[in-house]
Amino acid sequence: MLTLLRIPVLLCVLFCSIEATAAKQTNFLFFLVDDMGWADIGANGSKFHETPHIDRLAATGMRFTQGYAACPVCSPTRASIMTGRHPVRVDITDWIPGQSNRATNKLLHPQDRNNLAHEEVTIAEQLKKHGYQTFFAGKWHLGSEGHWPEDQGFDINIGGHHRGSPPGGYYAPWTNPALKSKKNGEYLTERLTEESVKFLEKRDANKPFLLYLSYYNIHTPIQPYKKRIDHYTAKAAKIFKGKTPTQKEHEGTTRMRQDNAALASMVAAVDDSVGTLLGKLKELKLDENTVVIFFSDNGGLSTRGGKRFGPGCNLPLRASKGWLYEGGVREPTIIRAPGVTKPGSVSHKPMISMDFFPTMLELAGLPAQPKLHADGQSLVSQLKGNDTGSRTLYWHYPHYHGSSWKPGASIRDGDWKLIEFYHHGKFELYNLANDIGEQKNLAASNPQKAAELRAKLAAWQKQLKAKMPVPNPAYQAPTKKK
Repeated sequence: MLTLLRIPVLLCVLFCSIEATAAKQTNFLFFLVDDMGWADIGANGSKFHETPHIDRLAATGMRFTQGYAACPVCSPTRASIMTGRHPVRVDITDWIPGQSNRATNKLLHPQDRNNLAHEEVTIAEQLKKHGYQTFFAGKWHLGSEGHWPEDQGFDINIGGHHRGSPPGGYYAPWTNPALKSKKNGEYLTERLTEESVKFLEKRDANKPFLLYLSYYNIHTPIQPYKKRIDHYTAKAAKIFKGKTPTQKEHEGTTRMRQDNAALASMVAAVDDSVGTLLGKLKELKLDENTVVIFFSDNGGLSTRGGKRFGPGCNLPLRASKGWLYEGGVREPTIIRAPGVTKPGSVSHKPMISMDFFPTMLELAGLPAQPKLHADGQSLVSQLKGNDTGSRTLYWHYPHYHGSSWKPGASIRDGDWKLIEFYHHGKFELYNLANDIGEQKNLAASNPQKAAELRAKLAAWQKQLKAKMPVPNPAYQAPTKKK
């Protein structure tokens, strides 16, 4: 029989044990940037943008030089992160709702879903099932109301809705249906950061958490971050002379120099936010048991149709958001997993956005769910320094896009990469080990490798029942000017 004197002692032991267990549980802070190109951060070589906090994160974790998005546009990649499944498998292969079919398009691109199906199990739902608190802030873009973050496993949703660009812009008063502004002139990224900090401060300390901060930056509209724009305007004026150089890319034009002060200031806003959140983790003594992931949903927008060009530059990578060249799919990728990653380590082995789901499960000490994350592989061995082995990665983007991209698909097998251009009826072959900029098409000189990869890509598309573009019976070929 317990004595009254022993009860307080036992209660203390019980609650101290709970707190100790909570302190050891693995938390997750996931930074997802919108339209940030591989070359937009200092850690990947940017000389114009300044990203000290992101670079410091890379110096304390692992930087992946070949981290890939599952698609060169946003919604499919976001779905792949959430589910660990390829965009083809979840039937979201274009940004939502995508471009409509037009008589000026030679092909009819397929219709895909306009939301992430409720039947799909998200990483938030899986973690929540195991006692995690789940918080979402920022851009969602995976369906209209009823398919928002709170319907897909997140306890809290700050600003996530159906739109891809910030409604009303980055400065209040905005018109975001899931986030009311507090005062005129309030900056969206600062507000999302404040809400994230508030969550960390008020969370249940006895439960692990997933904090998923999905920035609207640096998506259009390109609106300067007022706290940083003067610095970059002066820097650009000092460094650059003459007009921004451009280069033709099929029917479009690509920006060939990173010199946009307004865009640089928006990158700086993200960097400031990352610094604030990492500082808060340290202040709350959460930095030693919180895995931090930094990623982008697709490449930077540098290519557009006609003579226009995008605000960013992805060099040394080719092309842009919307394209299956490296500039559209290779992303800045950093993971810091305390006790797992060696500070300042670099991995050159390819990984892809479906990999985050199984990786997070393993880091959390939870069993793998291969039937859920069917297309992802855990990166834990890679995070520990194992860079051996190769992978075959697939992309399927059978849609027309405003960047002047036209329907196609691609495969990367080891160092070899093949791109099919369905609209143009052609294919290109590159060896990325020797040609990261995809400048030397080897399809004619190595027809055997091209045929091998085309067959492998077609077999994968058949296996996943990928929807293919078909001839447009209403197609009206543009008349040539005399």
